[in-house]
Amino acid sequence: MKHSIIIALVTLGMLVSSCEKYEEVGNENNPVVEDYTSTNTLDDLVLVSRGIEASLKIDLEFYVDVISAVGRETYDLNGADPRYTGELLGVQGGPLDPGGFLTTRSYTARYRAVKMCNLLIDGLETTSASLSAAEKNGFLGWAETMKAYSLLLNANTQYQNGIRVDVSNPDDLGPFLSYDASLAAIRALLDQGANHLSNGDLLYEPTSALTQGGTIEMLQLNRAIAARVSIYQNDAIGALDALQASFFDLNGDLNMGARHAYDQGDGLTNPLYNASNDEIMAVSTWVSDAELGDSRLGKVGNIGAISVDGLSSEYQVQLYLDPDDAATMIRNEELVLIYAEAKIGSDNAEAVVAINVVRAAAGLLPYIGAIDDTALITEVLHQRRYSLFYEGHRWIDMRRYDRLDELTIERPGDVVHTQFPRPLQETIGG
Repeated sequence: MKHSIIIALVTLGMLVSSCEKYEEVGNENNPVVEDYTSTNTLDDLVLVSRGIEASLKIDLEFYVDVISAVGRETYDLNGADPRYTGELLGVQGGPLDPGGFLTTRSYTARYRAVKMCNLLIDGLETTSASLSAAEKNGFLGWAETMKAYSLLLNANTQYQNGIRVDVSNPDDLGPFLSYDASLAAIRALLDQGANHLSNGDLLYEPTSALTQGGTIEMLQLNRAIAARVSIYQNDAIGALDALQASFFDLNGDLNMGARHAYDQGDGLTNPLYNASNDEIMAVSTWVSDAELGDSRLGKVGNIGAISVDGLSSEYQVQLYLDPDDAATMIRNEELVLIYAEAKIGSDNAEAVVAINVVRAAAGLLPYIGAIDDTALITEVLHQRRYSLFYEGHRWIDMRRYDRLDELTIERPGDVVHTQFPRPLQETIGG
């Protein structure tokens, strides 16, 4: 398959109204959905599967960079657009623009991925390929897993505004669900995908980076995402159950996990890679609040003080050292910390065991603090802050524990946003 298919499949027009959200896509030269519905050969199904994987990467930086700023992990001090140091940080209490790119780019991109997943699911109903039931299940499980993952990212930013989960018919979109209802629907979709994968044969093989680590299978990835959703739902039992079927390994490589692959030869580079002149900077308190000797501080480099709009930092984010580096989707380190969090309240000693796995990997001594529930939650949040830095978690973590007021405020009048506004096209288009 031509490398250019990746770009062709995901270069879609911006949203104009909620009824026009799901653009028609198809072959690389003339993307129209009818090209699939009329034939739906095995090559077509694989092509759409490639498109799903590619679409997950589009505008990824507008998710990670934006919520990292809102969650006071990083600042964009490039100075190219004042919205990065103004609007995102609630300067003088100002709101996020529902029609601006900071609100809409990631939201739109995630629904493009959902569209690709729905296209594959619909295509399986009319395919001309001679597929066994197991082979169809494999495609279904893959599509449902990635659809749920994409919906989860939008639910994270929209929070109590809710999202549409049922968008299979662009002419009759489903209702906006509350955050809790969205999480429940996403978890149900993951469970459905897991059932298909358990009884499936996956003909499409995602890139090695998507299942990085050698032992990760798509079902294990599905269950890892389900564990994340469960912990958002405050469902410790559900999280522990999902972990047991995932690639979670308390004694394994913490970096094992799923990632988005990039290759300059395909015209795509990791958008979270910071070149020497890019000034995506860690908030200074991320360094000053760290324990002495924490090796995770190696995720940033001191390049000298950069100051823009009353904000200053010396620490450039250097999580990715090459534009071809794969960008994290979910890693075993997150799963170990989910395990620790899920154990709090039922087996605090085991929670400490898991915490100490992460601490040891960071070059720190074992935890010696209090072992009551509140103290251990604080410790888990601290470890998540450093282990999952610049992976899109801090803002969500502090919000779910009602601790947004603990995030860094450097300028008088700034605020921490609780959620993003519903995009303008969702309010004017029906």
